[in-house]
Amino acid sequence: MKQVKEAKDGGGSLSPAEPCEPAPGHGEGRHFTRNLFNETAPVYDRVNQLFSLGSGAWYRRRCLRRAGLRPGMRVLDVAVGTGLLAREAVALTRSRTDVIGIDVSEAMLAEARRKLAVPLIQGMAEALPVAGASIDFLTLGYALRHIPDLDLALREFHRVLRPGGVLLILELRRPRYAVMRSIVAQHFSQIVPLLYRWTTGASQTRQLMEYHWETVERSLSPTAVTDHLERGGFEAIRRETYFDLFCSYSARNRE
Repeated sequence: MKQVKEAKDGGGSLSPAEPCEPAPGHGEGRHFTRNLFNETAPVYDRVNQLFSLGSGAWYRRRCLRRAGLRPGMRVLDVAVGTGLLAREAVALTRSRTDVIGIDVSEAMLAEARRKLAVPLIQGMAEALPVAGASIDFLTLGYALRHIPDLDLALREFHRVLRPGGVLLILELRRPRYAVMRSIVAQHFSQIVPLLYRWTTGASQTRQLMEYHWETVERSLSPTAVTDHLERGGFEAIRRETYFDLFCSYSARNRE
């Protein structure tokens, strides 16, 4: 029986990306995504800061706390990127050795390695190079919509989490209201690239932000995400939505 607790539109913040319907040709899509993130890795943190208007770190830490992260837990951050979510996990666990990051992009891992002294591994969400039942808390920050086979990835999350372990997913959703969709589309495709050019003199961000918006437009609904979580072996699912755009999903690994 489905049990999803939802807290609607509270105060929240910003930071790119939700899950989307797999596009034809998973291999080709994965190759494009990996190349795009490799090319933009050096500027990604700056773009993220502009996108979130500086509130991303606060929001990430808040979601980790609310999901129950505490010292002594072993954390796996899937799609670690440049380490933005892993950094907050380190602060809450007070341990660099207990936080492990995995990402498909070697350039993102190189950026994370420069900024954060945690174990880092190159790998895919659908085939995690981690022993079964070895993780207490698994995070996926703004990357679910980049995963071609969501059900396979969730089975992997279920496998590596210990019974009762926690899964936390941070994502964007397609706004329900036309006015909000228009505002967000402009923010992605026009405002963030313009702010980046003004503050750095460079212009690498437009393709990245347009890609983000296209994937948000194709994203699964929050209800569909919770359905996938249930099928993937998770229970006590909780969803929180902010500003008709940001979603956090927390769940416990079913024994």
